[in-house]
Amino acid sequence: MNLDCFKAYDVRGKVPSSLSPALAREIGYAYVKEFDRKHVVIGYDARLSSPELYKALASGLQCAGADVVGIGMCGTEEIYHAAAYMNDKDRPFDGGIMVTGSHNPQDENGLKFVRENAIPVSADTGLLAIKKRIEDGQQIPSVPAGTFTERSYRRQYIEKLLSYIDTKTLTPFKIAANPGNGCAGLVLKELMPHLPFEFVLTDEMPDGTFPNGIPNPLLPENRERTANLVREHKADFGIAWDGDFDRCFFYDANGRFIEGYYIVGMLASALLKNHPREKIIHDPRLTWNTLELVDENNGINITSKSGHAFIKECMRRENALYGGEMSAHHYFRDFSYCDSGMLPWLLAAKLLSDTKMSLADFVDARIKAFPCSGEINSKVDSVPNILEKIEGVYKDRAKTINKIDGLSMEFDDWRFNVRGSNTEPVLRLNVESRGNEKLMTEKTEELLKLIRK
Repeated sequence: MNLDCFKAYDVRGKVPSSLSPALAREIGYAYVKEFDRKHVVIGYDARLSSPELYKALASGLQCAGADVVGIGMCGTEEIYHAAAYMNDKDRPFDGGIMVTGSHNPQDENGLKFVRENAIPVSADTGLLAIKKRIEDGQQIPSVPAGTFTERSYRRQYIEKLLSYIDTKTLTPFKIAANPGNGCAGLVLKELMPHLPFEFVLTDEMPDGTFPNGIPNPLLPENRERTANLVREHKADFGIAWDGDFDRCFFYDANGRFIEGYYIVGMLASALLKNHPREKIIHDPRLTWNTLELVDENNGINITSKSGHAFIKECMRRENALYGGEMSAHHYFRDFSYCDSGMLPWLLAAKLLSDTKMSLADFVDARIKAFPCSGEINSKVDSVPNILEKIEGVYKDRAKTINKIDGLSMEFDDWRFNVRGSNTEPVLRLNVESRGNEKLMTEKTEELLKLIRK
């Protein structure tokens, strides 16, 4: 079998050339055998290929002896929730797998894995061992030894989300929401009766043909649909999700897309108000705004390598209150240290209600204080060679050099991080400055010339 779909954090590839139902069955069998799982919860997203992969995955898990509970179409965090907090017939789950292509192109799909308590499985913690079992030619029995049961834990999941906020104190905002024809609409519809908000929805029904584009709001071309919805209906703010809604993205009342970097600082500040001296985890791509806000709110800053497996490991090790990545992943200790695309906007709505401020009020001063480039990707021939070249150009002028994740270099008034992709020959650049947008723009262009020369 072609096994190039095994990546650093998950399985991902074109269907069926890279990820087929037959391979999904093999993966399910190998997962149980590698981790000795007995009771596994699985779900799938809105992609057209997901139901077939889901059935094949269940078959492999059952053939290895596991009892499987399927919760059907859902978001990735619903698998995290079930694996961490739910049980079936008084038996807690010791594993979970989500069939999802998230924000990838329409002809792709993938698998995300957790163990007991929603602990992630990555290349460093067993994913490559699963791959090796398949390479070595495992023999799968033809008759399943485990059972398959369908369940729903959405009611409990909704209750868990609502437990984070006092709905009686919320302002009746008008919110423009775009699930992008992914799975977020399923949850949003069940949350709405419990909230005082007026929702204006678009693309709320799951549709694996993605008639309005792949649900990936990080792509600039995908942002205008939500921005227009905000402006047309004069909403207080807007939110959009990727396909499996483990990330959410914000728009202010003018339809302006807010970089996830500034949301990290905002959520950290809000959570620290009631939990001073707690630890906050952030990635090294853009840092100055987060560092300043966490310090001002009596928190403890900790930098972790980017990526959900690294952030979650750091969160658990440090017992951190909250973790945030500029890519719009937000992690919460009270959600089993997992990322959620629903909690950030609920917490933001609570913050705006409590302070009587707008989203723009919160971020405008921070954007002015620390303007940033946003992440810019460049295809290159050799990531190590380019990183070496960049370090050579700037090392004599840098105040600090950090290689926790790619290359970070800081100067008096600006800094940058440049790091390679885990899956392709691409460099990702982020630049920020201290209150000098012109300098940030100049340095961004300067670095891009070095990278793309």
